[in-house]
Amino acid sequence: MVALQAAIGTINDLVDVPRDAGRKPGKPIPAGLVGPTLATLLALVAAAVGLVLSLPSGLAAGVLAVAILAVGLLYDLWLRGTAWSWLPFALGIPLLPVYAWVGATGRVPELFLVLVPTAFISGAGLAIANALADVERDAAAGSRSVARQLGRAGAWTAHAMLQVTVVAVALASLLGAGAGIPILLGAAGATAVLLAGVWLTRNGSPASRERGWELEAVGTALLAAVWIAAVAPVAG
Repeated sequence: MVALQAAIGTINDLVDVPRDAGRKPGKPIPAGLVGPTLATLLALVAAAVGLVLSLPSGLAAGVLAVAILAVGLLYDLWLRGTAWSWLPFALGIPLLPVYAWVGATGRVPELFLVLVPTAFISGAGLAIANALADVERDAAAGSRSVARQLGRAGAWTAHAMLQVTVVAVALASLLGAGAGIPILLGAAGATAVLLAGVWLTRNGSPASRERGWELEAVGTALLAAVWIAAVAPVAG
């Protein structure tokens, strides 16, 4: 998965070179730390390594690896900077735990009937938060991102509602499963990080919204980890 994400992220940086020039000088390619040729080679090698390493876990894991890479490329090459940029996030986030569970156990537990749709909502929320962070850059580049289509206020409201829904489902399912105090405290801490990120994306500078989107991503990952830790003994 690290290799697959490295490939997706590298191709994203390659596609974004014209957008990043003069606007994000800290990124590796605009900063001159990595050339486009080397970045392309890195992306190809990382994609091949990720796919090959998935095969020993079985055909299903290999197919999921291809799907994850395809969703990432769908975003990088076609939907980045469009009103549909949220869709690859919404599709890709649920695939991550499914890939991990299938690779480890060969099956998907019934509790994923809750996790997968919730992860879809979370992915959409994270995508809109990401677009909010880049709204000025996208405007300058002429890209019609989902945040520009909804307007900053509309995009923030939509993504905040999605994230609150994720938190509500996660906490309700943990309470329904009889999670203990340590798990609930962990979920509360993760929720605090996630919602702090939501708040930072409300207004402020692009840098503040960038930090907000990053906090949302970290908070979401922590909340997912806590949820999986709570249900893993039940899921098997």
